[in-house]
Amino acid sequence: MIFPVDPLTLLAFLPAALALNLTPGADMMFALGQGLRSGPRAAIAAAAGISAGGMVHVGLAGLGLGAVVAAHPGLFDAIRWAGVAYLIWLAVQCLRQTRLPRSTASALRAHIAFRNGALVTLTNPKVILFTLAFIPQFIDPARGQILAQFLVFGAVIGMGGMLINGAVGLSAAGLGRHMATSQHFARTLGLVSAGIFATLALRLALFQKA
Repeated sequence: MIFPVDPLTLLAFLPAALALNLTPGADMMFALGQGLRSGPRAAIAAAAGISAGGMVHVGLAGLGLGAVVAAHPGLFDAIRWAGVAYLIWLAVQCLRQTRLPRSTASALRAHIAFRNGALVTLTNPKVILFTLAFIPQFIDPARGQILAQFLVFGAVIGMGGMLINGAVGLSAAGLGRHMATSQHFARTLGLVSAGIFATLALRLALFQKA
């Protein structure tokens, strides 16, 4: 079976994907917030969830469904406001944790952090638009296997994103671990995490398609 992507095209895609992954954005902020709040395992799981959600978007784009969502404002906005509501819910959960005694406040389990990362990405229509605008520039219709080409490029972005977002989350987790021994700092970390999620919700709420 012929590899769906031309190797030279893939080589040209790699630096573009790396630049994308290194650009601070909602995914990096989310991984940072999970690391601060819940430690290294949650940070890695959140980064994996973000990448998994991104791969779903890439698969849908390859099947043509992403273009349908982007072309229908009502459906697009429904996804966007679902994402806003979910991020606000996450912010509220962080605020509730700050009111608990340190002994009863619990960190997120890895599978929940993974779920949160995936859902935040899946309900962010900006990812749909980005996927439709960026990846097709490297697609070669003459080679066929359009979906396979989308998935290869998406996997490159996803793996790079997991490594970089995971590293950011781990760094934040190290800071949080040192600070969390203090009740005051633990509550501050909860407020910071809530602020991150609220900021992401606001950015998504204000987002308008060009």
